[in-house]
Amino acid sequence: MYDKGKIVTGLVIFFVILAFPFWYNRGASSPAPELELTDKAKQAEKCIEETAFMTKEHMQLLNQWRDAVARDGYRIYVSEDGDEYVASLTDTCMDCHSNKADFCDRCHDYVSVSPYCWDCHTYPEENN
Repeated sequence: MYDKGKIVTGLVIFFVILAFPFWYNRGASSPAPELELTDKAKQAEKCIEETAFMTKEHMQLLNQWRDAVARDGYRIYVSEDGDEYVASLTDTCMDCHSNKADFCDRCHDYVSVSPYCWDCHTYPEENN
């Protein structure tokens, strides 16, 4: 028990190092990016679902579409308000959101995700 001071000092240093990232950032975060909609998206005034749903759940929706189209052969998606859409990333989503760099990439970079959509799909033409 003669090393009690060394043990306590070591624990204090350990906890200081462990907590350093929290102290350094102090809860600071950058604001969410402002998305630039294309003229077509602005004219439509609504997406296939509500904006809050699309912001939060678009990847789950795209995964459902992929499974429904590739595995089950269902190509039509019926939204909550009863409208029908073709379940297609490039023909439906990218038709309005063709500015990939200003729309998709801004959010994906902000949250540090690398979606695998473009492993199979081609990039859309950049036109605003």
